[in-house]
Amino acid sequence: MIDKVTSQANISSMLQTLRAYQSEAAGGMDTPSADKAKSTPQTGFADMIRQTIENVNEKQQNAQALSSAYERGEPVPLTDVVLAMQKSSLSFEATLQVRNKVLKAYEDILNMPV
Repeated sequence: MIDKVTSQANISSMLQTLRAYQSEAAGGMDTPSADKAKSTPQTGFADMIRQTIENVNEKQQNAQALSSAYERGEPVPLTDVVLAMQKSSLSFEATLQVRNKVLKAYEDILNMPV
């Protein structure tokens, strides 16, 4: 079994598959070259988390504003209110699940024997 996993052909095949998935996830664009990487500022994990939380907060505020406007009798379609609330709920749940996974990984790392 280990021979199958570590054979050079299987490793090459797996790398090729991963690169194809990476290219597909990037929208078919090639990976950035070294010149492009130097010119664009690198965002860290903390920046990505901050942006995600701000995005979730924005969606929640938007849903609350639409809901309040609908309750006041303003001409806001009910479908827009429901969609905004569902988007807000889904983004919050996704963020919560990511947080739980990160905390679980952190706890696993802390509990590793040295």
